[in-house]
Amino acid sequence: MRRIALAIALILGSIGTALAHAPGTGAAGLAAGFAHPLLGLDHVMAMVAVGLWASQLGGRALWLVPASFVGVMAAGAALAHVTALPAVELGIAGSLLVLGALVATAVRLPVALGALIVGAFALFHGHAHGAEMPAASLLYAAGFIAATGLLHGLGLAIGLYWRSAAAGWVVRAGGAAVAATGLVLLIA
Repeated sequence: MRRIALAIALILGSIGTALAHAPGTGAAGLAAGFAHPLLGLDHVMAMVAVGLWASQLGGRALWLVPASFVGVMAAGAALAHVTALPAVELGIAGSLLVLGALVATAVRLPVALGALIVGAFALFHGHAHGAEMPAASLLYAAGFIAATGLLHGLGLAIGLYWRSAAAGWVVRAGGAAVAATGLVLLIA
């Protein structure tokens, strides 16, 4: 119970940094890129939710759903250097609502459809990363890709650990918290 309370305190402590996307203001380098997804509650929750949902889907989804997020996210970052994507913050907040709801209700979809859904939201997350990425900073991109993989892995580990039917409510409750955060961000 103490670990859960500590995790909640850490998450709530990072709320002030959520949605701190200022285009073109990011520092260059691997560490800056790695830090970007970790410093925004919106990114952390969405990326962990991808791992949680993949753990619920099981099988090929364990790697295909997170991999589709990472691939489309990288494309979204590149897109940010070519054109502006409308409603990026709404897309990110919507990702929390939808991904959290999918986890909370343990929706079982075909793996390809699951990959398509997370990929659609990854475009917004990637665009936000890319908008802050200094031009042609491959180290920055490698950093946010690595951090995203780490967050997906965290979600997978949590989901697989709490996978049993008796403990599945823990993952579903986490999904409900993510969805509620998305709803708050959408109406705020």
